[in-house]
Amino acid sequence: MWSSTESSENAVSGMVTARSETLYRVRIGECALACQLAGRLRRSLEARRPAQGAPSEGPTIVVALGDLVTVQDHGDGTGTITGVLPRRNHFSRPAAGRPRTEQVIAANLDQVVALLAAAQPAPKWRLLDRYLVAAEYAGLPCLVVITKVDLLHDDRLQEAAAIYRRIGYVVLLTSVLTGVGVDALRQSLAGRLSVFLGKSGVGKTSLLNALETGLGRRVQAVSQATHKGRHTTSAIEMFDLQGGGQVIDTPGMREFGVWGVSPEELALGFVEMRPYLGACRFGSDCLHASEPGCAVKAAVDAGGVSPQRYESYCRLLRSGPDDA
Repeated sequence: MWSSTESSENAVSGMVTARSETLYRVRIGECALACQLAGRLRRSLEARRPAQGAPSEGPTIVVALGDLVTVQDHGDGTGTITGVLPRRNHFSRPAAGRPRTEQVIAANLDQVVALLAAAQPAPKWRLLDRYLVAAEYAGLPCLVVITKVDLLHDDRLQEAAAIYRRIGYVVLLTSVLTGVGVDALRQSLAGRLSVFLGKSGVGKTSLLNALETGLGRRVQAVSQATHKGRHTTSAIEMFDLQGGGQVIDTPGMREFGVWGVSPEELALGFVEMRPYLGACRFGSDCLHASEPGCAVKAAVDAGGVSPQRYESYCRLLRSGPDDA
């Protein structure tokens, strides 16, 4: 546990369920406290952040939604976070504008939910692949949800979904207009702490309203707050579901990079490539790009690895994890 040396009098423990700049909401049973970080804890966390352009020396420890924390209760609805308990997992990306700094999006998750639209906007499969690689390295299952399926009336979407289903991912096709897939998504969220990822315009608000009356509007209110000024640009909140479970939305995420994955490790994040790793002529030194005798490239030619997914891998390898 990371902790300060502040007094433990009136100490309680709870879960972080909202954050806005330096303020946190911590749920303690049926109650909630508005909290700030203890001074010593805040300074210790800031000291771990690498300077711009400097190499990272490990994870940047921040207090994230889903974290279990110890709090000094001031008895007036406010408190001070004095420590962060060990996490069972955390999901990260490089911080926007600071690629050498880790931004922990959420902790102690049960699953990642990656959303993209069938149309309006067109699906960005390379972005989905980055979500999936990040989830693989976090050790988290990723549920793929495609919205607005009523807007596409040919076989392209089914063919694309089949690529991901063949390699083991659950893909739900949903439409708020027809109701298809909404019940299946509701069941997949029940009893789980899920983080939602998706660019603006994919229909997330409408989908959340279809799942639960008013939920999308509550999420949208937080999302809009992130654009009202620099003092609220990091607002993020966890929402309870009536059927059990919680959803963490990620408003304002215009780009997404994969944190802390070296070129030599990247292929491990593509689950269908794993059976071929180590079988190349150059063994573990093969990056599966231009090397002769590559088992992964042979698998692409033989149909064992999707050319679309292989191109995503090569693009990440060439241009780095932040490339779109």
